[in-house]
This record gives sequence, structure tokens and C-alpha cells, in this order.
Amino acid sequence: MRSDIPPSALQHRFGTPEHRDLLIEDARRQFLFFKASLRPEGGFYVLGHDGTPLGSNVQELHTTTRLTHSYALGKLAGAAGCEAVIEAGMDYLWHHHRDPDHGGYLWAVKGGKAHDMRKLAYGHVFVLLAGASAKLAGHPDADRLIHDVTETLERRFWEDDAGLFADEWNRDWSPFSTYRGMNANMHAVEALLTAYEATGRDQYLAKAGRILAFFIGRIAPSEGWRLPEHYTADWQVDRTYSGNPMFRPAGTTPGHSFELARLLLQYWDLRGRPDDGSRDAAWALTERALMDGWDADRGGVYYTLGFDGAPAIRDRYWWPVTEAIGVLASFLKLGGTEEQSEWYSRLWRFADTSFIDHQRGGWYPEVDEKGQPTATQFSGKPDIYHAVQACLYPLTPRLSRMATDLDGVLTR
Repeated sequence: MRSDIPPSALQHRFGTPEHRDLLIEDARRQFLFFKASLRPEGGFYVLGHDGTPLGSNVQELHTTTRLTHSYALGKLAGAAGCEAVIEAGMDYLWHHHRDPDHGGYLWAVKGGKAHDMRKLAYGHVFVLLAGASAKLAGHPDADRLIHDVTETLERRFWEDDAGLFADEWNRDWSPFSTYRGMNANMHAVEALLTAYEATGRDQYLAKAGRILAFFIGRIAPSEGWRLPEHYTADWQVDRTYSGNPMFRPAGTTPGHSFELARLLLQYWDLRGRPDDGSRDAAWALTERALMDGWDADRGGVYYTLGFDGAPAIRDRYWWPVTEAIGVLASFLKLGGTEEQSEWYSRLWRFADTSFIDHQRGGWYPEVDEKGQPTATQFSGKPDIYHAVQACLYPLTPRLSRMATDLDGVLTR
């Protein structure tokens, strides 16, 4: 990794023409690279580092939805050839992931047939995100998808007493577990805010507000501005839980703090920026995650931390860096501080030298001890979703309504 680039280098400095050029060039490369995800028979491949399809024909719901959402943003930004990906995603969601017998959406499909039949809130909120973004991009089936998944989320997942979403059910909606988690609810805020931007329906904004009030208004201040990932059925922090080390690791995840802080600012902006402490809370969450999570020796962000902020899983993945970029861009859109500007530049410098594949497009998902691409947890380049938003969001002027503000930015 190059160490001779100063923190104030113009190509990594928010708002400079040189930085805008970097963002636009990388976003274009990403949209070009991931178009190879299209399967001739329908649905999507997962791509290897070189862009060739991997062998598995299992398609998970988050792959379908994230590609659909990302290419809807690409269409709005002016990237060429996005319509085919959006159409493939919308078709696959309705005719393969959607369960015509029990309702809802299956987590994984293999060869066009049901494979993993769980019904996960995490997957369903991404269906809402895909539908909302497709609506903003003008897809004719978007309203049908939004209506269907909204009804399912309301009937099957939403717990009105808590103001939060439950996590998982079997295919027939019989109980799967009593697990409750932050991750699905965080992505629910993302989907709900996008749905509000696409439809103008207050129900989406109200639910997003209730989720944010729980995690940032209640949990974060009591936990030293760290966000525990896992909860019991009655929404108490579960400090003993340790599930899948990739998808449900123990402790806290600084990348999710960055993400939820940015979403709080988006929600605050959509509500007219009331004087309610949201900006200070978002920075408290962001600053704590930067102080705890940044690897001062090697660069990058630790994957997980203990409840005291000590590093737990020290692996460095691409997505926490992209989410830190997103929230710092939000603060810089508000004017920002020199500290926030330097953090933004530091993160982009690390991304540019460690994660971005400048030759082929896309970002490598993880780096080893020496900062070189590796493949211990992820097969290939998992998706475009995190990295392309790190490029597009800083190109727009507002904290909210990114899709509207993109307005052909990649054609300029």
C-alpha cells in the first residue's frame, strides 16, 4: 500500500474536481464490471475477482435485490445498459423468490427452484429497497412489488409494541427462532426512507423513526455510543449471543454504526432538520466507531469489537470503509470540520490503494495482513451495492433523496 500520498491529496479530498473525477470513473467501472452478473436463463451470477461467473447456481435474495437497487441508481446516474439488470432483478424477485403459496420472499433459489425457504426480515427489507429504487427509476412493476412486500413486512415482521422488526420465520410462517437483531432493522431504515422518497407515504417515515429512536435514542447512549448487534425476544441486549462469525458475529460492528448514523442524518433531513440533537447523536456514533474501529497500524476498519470497544475480529473488509465514507460525506455536506475532512480523505486513500480494482472494476472484499486482496470469507466480488454507493453519494448535494439528485451525474 502506498504511504507517500498526503491526507490532503486532491483526488481524495471531498468536493474537489479531482475527487469527483475519481468517484465518477470508479462508479462507471463498477457498473460495467457487474453487468456480467446477468444469467442468460434469468437471475444473476456471483462474479469472481476477474469478472467470470462462479460455479454456484444458488441465488440469494440479497444478491437479487442489491443488484436491482444499484442498477436503478445507475440508470438515474446515466450509466449505460442498466435496464437489463433492473428488469432481470424485478422478474426474478416476482417469479422465483416470491412464494405464491405462503406469501413473502424465499431467502435462496437454486436453478429457479426453492433452496433456502426461510423468510428473513433482512431479505424482505431489501425487496422493499429494490422496489422503491426501481420506482424512482421508472420501472412499471415497482408499485406491485412495493405493495406486496410492504403488506408482508407489516403482517409478518413488524412488532408494533416495540416499534421494530422481528427477524425470521419458516416458509409457512411458523416460528423459526426468537432471535432479534439490529442488522435487519438498520437495513429496514434504509428501505423505509427510500420507500418514503419514492412514494411520499408517511407510514414509511414513521416506522423508520421508531427504529432509529430505539437504537440511537435509547441503546447507543447507554452503551457508550456502541451498538450491540443481538437481542432477546423482548428486545434486551443479548451479550452472550454468538452466531455465524460473518453474518451474526458477537459484540458490536463499527461498520453498522457508520451506516445507522448516516441513515439518522437522512431521516433528520427528510423531516426538515429539526433541532432535536440528531446531528450530534450521529457524530457521537460515528466518532466512537472511528476511534474504536480504525486500525492505526495497517489502515482499514476492524470487522467487530467487544462491548468495551476492543478489537475482536480484526479482519478488514471493504464495506465498513464504504459506510464510513458515506456518513463522513454527510457531515461534509453540512460544512464539516477539518477532522471529518481528514477522516474522509484517509478512508478514500485506503480504499483507493487497497480495495479498488482499477484494471477490471469492482472492489476486492477483503485484504490480508499486508494489505493485499485475499479470499478467506468471501468468494469473488460479492456485489456492487456498498462500493458504488460510496462513489455516488458524495456526488450528490443533499443528505436525502440521492436517487433524485443523481440526475445523469455519470454522463458529465
